[in-house]
Amino acid sequence: MGQKTPPKRAVIYCRVSTDDQSCDRQEQDLKAYASKAGYQIIGIYKEAASGAKDDRPERKKVLALVQARKIDVVLVTELTRWGRSTPDLLSTLELLQSRNVSLIAQSGMEFDLSTPFGKLIATFMAGLATFERDLCRERIKSGMATAKSKGKTFGRITGYIPAKVRALEAEVLELAGQGQSYRAIASQLKLSKNTVMSIIKRSRQQ
Repeated sequence: MGQKTPPKRAVIYCRVSTDDQSCDRQEQDLKAYASKAGYQIIGIYKEAASGAKDDRPERKKVLALVQARKIDVVLVTELTRWGRSTPDLLSTLELLQSRNVSLIAQSGMEFDLSTPFGKLIATFMAGLATFERDLCRERIKSGMATAKSKGKTFGRITGYIPAKVRALEAEVLELAGQGQSYRAIASQLKLSKNTVMSIIKRSRQQ
C-alpha cells in the first residue's frame, strides 16, 4: 500500500471593516469548509480593516507563511475579504502562484492551484497583472514624451548649479588656496566632496 497523502495545510483569513463587527461567522463557515475539504488548519488570522486600508498586519503574517512555503491554501469567505483592490489582488495572486499556494473563496471565483481550472485562471490573472504594469509604464513614457515635446524638462539640467553651491564657490576656492583638502573643505562647508571638486575644476577651466 502506498503512503497516505498528507492533508493540505490551510490558514483561515477573516476580515471585517470596523471594530464593532465580528469575524465569528466567517471563521465558523471557513472551519466547516476546511473540514469538509479535508484541510489541516494551522492558523486563523482575523482583523478589522476597511477594504482599501493598506495596513493589514494579519494578512502580512499570512503572506509571510506563503513566502516561507509553510502553507498550501488560504481560505476566505469572499475575494473582497482578501484583496484591497484589483491590482492588489493580482499582485498577491502572483505571489501565491509562485509558491504554489491556492486562494480559495467560499463564494465567487476560486484560485485552487490543485485543479487545472484554478491553474488556468491564476495564470491568466498573472498575465493580466503584467499587462496592467506594462500599460502603466507605457502611459508614463507617453506622458513624459508629450511633456518634453512641449518644452518641459525632467531631472537635473546639464550645467545647472544650485544657488547654495554658487554662494559658497568663493569660500571653496579660498580654502583650496590655503591648501586644505577637498574632504576638509566639504566637511567645513557641509558640501559633498564631489561638489567641491566640481567647483575647483570649473575655476581652473575658466
